[in-house]
Amino acid sequence: MMYSIEIKAITEIDQQQIDEIMALSAQIPEFDSGYQKQEFERRLTGNACLLLLAFVEGELAGFKLGYALDEQCFYSWLGGVLPDYRSLGLARSMLEAQERWATQAGYKQIQVKTRNQFRSMLNMLISHQYQVVDFRAEPGHIADNRLYLEKSMY
Repeated sequence: MMYSIEIKAITEIDQQQIDEIMALSAQIPEFDSGYQKQEFERRLTGNACLLLLAFVEGELAGFKLGYALDEQCFYSWLGGVLPDYRSLGLARSMLEAQERWATQAGYKQIQVKTRNQFRSMLNMLISHQYQVVDFRAEPGHIADNRLYLEKSMY
């Protein structure tokens, strides 16, 4: 079955959208401990931002949120797809939309951080030419080890 899929890009993020992202994040199982509103405000205030919202048949199904670290580097901070909408290619579509936007906005690289346990995310990033540039071991659980990746946008 073919679904109607729309990716909406927002560069002016307001409180309503932060509330919407927080509510959506609470429904994504991988986000076991969500971020407080203050963390969103701290990261987004004063920085160029991009929020991508994925809709399937008009229903909000996922998001991808990032912001500028500086004029050269865009940080892909947070994103996810609701379990009922996985395997439709939404994460890939949002990643590709984010890359196009970042390139058009003049960024030279995109950075992202993930964990060992998020294999589908890691596989998607590597298949899109992201490279592991750093690693941080987390005591106790190998699955929680942090992987830092980046992609040059030239």
